[in-house]
Amino acid sequence: MRKSIAAAVGILLLALGACSAQPTAQTSGDAGDDAVAALNGKIIFGTEGTYAPFSYHDQATNELVGYDVEVAKAVAEKLGLEAEFAETTWDGIFAALESGRFNAIANEVELTEERKGIYDMSEAYSVSYPVAITRTDNTAINTVADLKGKTAGQSAGSNWGAKAEGYGATVETVPGFSEAVAAVQQGRIDFTLNDALAALDYFSTTKDTETKIAVEVTDDKVYQGFALKKDSGLLDAVNKALADLKADGTLKAIGEKYFGKDISQ
Repeated sequence: MRKSIAAAVGILLLALGACSAQPTAQTSGDAGDDAVAALNGKIIFGTEGTYAPFSYHDQATNELVGYDVEVAKAVAEKLGLEAEFAETTWDGIFAALESGRFNAIANEVELTEERKGIYDMSEAYSVSYPVAITRTDNTAINTVADLKGKTAGQSAGSNWGAKAEGYGATVETVPGFSEAVAAVQQGRIDFTLNDALAALDYFSTTKDTETKIAVEVTDDKVYQGFALKKDSGLLDAVNKALADLKADGTLKAIGEKYFGKDISQ
């Protein structure tokens, strides 16, 4: 009888010891799963909806389309979520993210060190370089050095405005890319700086002959990704989704659809 009691006590102690040996903290993967689950089946992306070919409305259907829109949808699918989009202007897009209007920004957000300190910035899903657009009859701007002392039209808070200032230009604020090009055409500014891919799409779709790409800064690579609130808990999951989309060829296919080539690397 004593041996039976002793054996039972021994088994109980072993069981308690095994329970106490289990980790009490979640792994980072579990925490990421919890953050995704907390979205209740949908993830909302903030975007402009006026920045072709990345985020814009199809003229025939008025559907929101574009490279960034399709990448966002593909990421959402990898996460088992439905993608929704909230359209807003660029100058208010980060404030809207911080206020919780949406979960992430999908709008060619450059991955700068400053932004990485303020937001959760994903791995890059597009890579490009800056170009300067001037009037066709402008012969004063031919190189990066020529931008110094000139006036650029850029959206408030955009990375292109910061780059223009870095090249020595003075920046005047405009609402968006189309307004900047219009200001160039009217001679109100000397140039506007923007993504080479956006510029090429603009010229191929509008057939604009009043402006031109005057400078291509091909050695100044620009990497773009998603911006999320700092410590969102979603970053690892989003990065894994992007890695999977690169590996399975989805990002390449989306790039080829809009640009005729893979722009994800």
